[in-house]
Amino acid sequence: MAFWKFTALRLGLVVVFFIAGLFLQLGIVLSALVAAILAWCVTYLFFRDMRDAAARSVQSRFSEKTPPTRNRAELDDAEAEDSVLDANPDVAIDADRKPRESRES
Repeated sequence: MAFWKFTALRLGLVVVFFIAGLFLQLGIVLSALVAAILAWCVTYLFFRDMRDAAARSVQSRFSEKTPPTRNRAELDDAEAEDSVLDANPDVAIDADRKPRESRES
């Protein structure tokens, strides 16, 4: 969540500075360049805690210690496989293998 808050803040500042640049008649390209640089400078200088929290959230998301996030379909599949194995432990489930393509002639 911290990453998205920081990203929204930075994008909001880019928009504000871009509109200010257009209002000052700097042109589109120069306004965009100035807006990106000023937004980076402002967030770097004044929003250190928010930037550090965003960096920690990104670091924890891609850390090897963090378990992978699983969507609802993956959780349902795992539950179905577990229920089959609980009912009959002799069943072998090989979900990693690609399904065979049917050869129709």
